[in-house]
Amino acid sequence: MRAGRSRLLMAATAALVVLVGGGTAAATPPKAPATGEFAPVDRPGPRLSVPAEQLAASLSCNGSLHRLQQDPVLLVPGTTLTPEVNFGWNYMRAFDQMGLRWCAVTLPFDATGDIQVAAEHVVSALRTMAKKSGRDVDVVGYSQGGMVPRWALRFWPDTRALVDDVIGLSPSNHGTVVADVACQRDCTPANHQQASQSAFMRALNSGVETFPGIDYTAAYTWTDEIVVPKTPPKPSSALRADGGRVANIALQEVCGLNAADHFAIGSFDPVGYAIVVDALTHDGPAARERIPLAACVQGTHPGVDRTTFPQDFLGMVRYAGDSSGDAPKTADEPPLRPYVYAARR
Repeated sequence: MRAGRSRLLMAATAALVVLVGGGTAAATPPKAPATGEFAPVDRPGPRLSVPAEQLAASLSCNGSLHRLQQDPVLLVPGTTLTPEVNFGWNYMRAFDQMGLRWCAVTLPFDATGDIQVAAEHVVSALRTMAKKSGRDVDVVGYSQGGMVPRWALRFWPDTRALVDDVIGLSPSNHGTVVADVACQRDCTPANHQQASQSAFMRALNSGVETFPGIDYTAAYTWTDEIVVPKTPPKPSSALRADGGRVANIALQEVCGLNAADHFAIGSFDPVGYAIVVDALTHDGPAARERIPLAACVQGTHPGVDRTTFPQDFLGMVRYAGDSSGDAPKTADEPPLRPYVYAARR
């Protein structure tokens, strides 16, 4: 975590000049990657379409963001979940014990609506947290929550200077073939968009997958039943190191007998938690060799109350299966917004 990195980067950028007629020439800016039919990566993002009061109401924190001595953490929940159901009985408690300031963003329709709209909530959260704290923001997300911040970074370039770490627990970075099959019939918008062959996924991963100045950690599990493919050579969660610094770590590469499924890695798994903490407490992404092997024999991670764990975890799984808060199902994925395309439509 690097205090004030975004301010230093902006100051350095403003000071860059081109010297003409002798002297040392400034370095030529790198050429932006080709993005095909989709917007160039350096085009300013659109105005947010969600009303400001709704964006503000979707963000809650465990205390004031002013005068922080370390970067605040933004928690982003997975599909069909709220922040409290996803993180209230595990990560929020653990971060409280660590003395971390965290905020959590509630995504519309329990994160089952159009992810393009959900991303606006993340954009607003990043801007709010960075402005109030004067620091960079570390993002910790589960499943869709580990992927949707990348949509914000891809199409709102100003947010890149506000983020230090993006840490995903089984993030659906390249979608899932499970949705390819399941969403041949009606699905919620977010499930359509998380199909591996969706237009949303093609746009998300156009140009580059990671950006300079940001550290990316993707923790995933070979026993995932939701985000598939889950094993090499191309696990969905893994990211290319074509911009930012990247660590793709399977739980089983740390602990060979780890059997965490999709729900476990995003809630109580101690190895996933150890990867998250390593990324938060070191410069750069997490490092596999630093993960303590003691995590392999722990049943749950810090913050999880073992006396209430069975009902807490079962409550999360039951909530995820309850469709009462879901967005209406549709036959097709939502159309991509005009700002996504190279030629605005």
